[in-house]
Amino acid sequence: MRVSVVIPALNEAPTVGAVVRAVAAEHPWEILVIDADSTDATAEEAARAGARVLNWREVLPGTAPRPGKGESLWRGTAAASGDVVVFVDSDLSEVPSGVVGRLAAPFVDERIQLVNADYRRGLDGAPTGGGRVTELTAKPLLRLYFPELARLNQPLAGEYALRRSTALGLPFVAGYGVEVGLLIDTLRAHGPGSIVEVDLGQRHHRNRPLHELGPMADVVAATILHRAGLLPAGAAAPGERAPLSAIL
Repeated sequence: MRVSVVIPALNEAPTVGAVVRAVAAEHPWEILVIDADSTDATAEEAARAGARVLNWREVLPGTAPRPGKGESLWRGTAAASGDVVVFVDSDLSEVPSGVVGRLAAPFVDERIQLVNADYRRGLDGAPTGGGRVTELTAKPLLRLYFPELARLNQPLAGEYALRRSTALGLPFVAGYGVEVGLLIDTLRAHGPGSIVEVDLGQRHHRNRPLHELGPMADVVAATILHRAGLLPAGAAAPGERAPLSAIL
């Protein structure tokens, strides 16, 4: 089983190099950093650490990029060559040991299509309390409208893995609704038994201020409500990219 690691990055020069080195230390995976027009040294740090760095405009060059994390993941999936694509955030200040191998391991079971990370997320030095959009937006809405996913502790985890053949057939929400959108679409296409969680312990990364979390929560809520067919009349559906299977 070939594994590709896709790391989306936008102005993450302080952390992206360490993330790449930690991933590369596990195994000589294909490591792709998709740089979304960073204005700092993100691309240089990632390349120095050993990743293949692609500006998102280099992937599917006939299609202009849209703002948002989901765009980088969509293009990274297109560029990847592995049977399994593992997504890892570039802003981790401490990378869980063996993260890629642990997320890839469950795919020995052919029924598994998506492996999601579970972890405890700290805030301001405390061992828990992070993940405010997860706890206050995503989980309440999933419990209401997609109860099969209520068992997931971290439905917005930035570390997860998909069979590439499955990922190619799914739409990618352009912004921060990408993770929950992929979960819901995988659930619908393959059933609840196709999704499992892997415990990665404690997760540390840059916690965002509330003025940044509000727009993230908006997109996550809109994605869940849109998938449930309950987006209010007049509300804009979150932008998304069509499945890559229709393009590649």
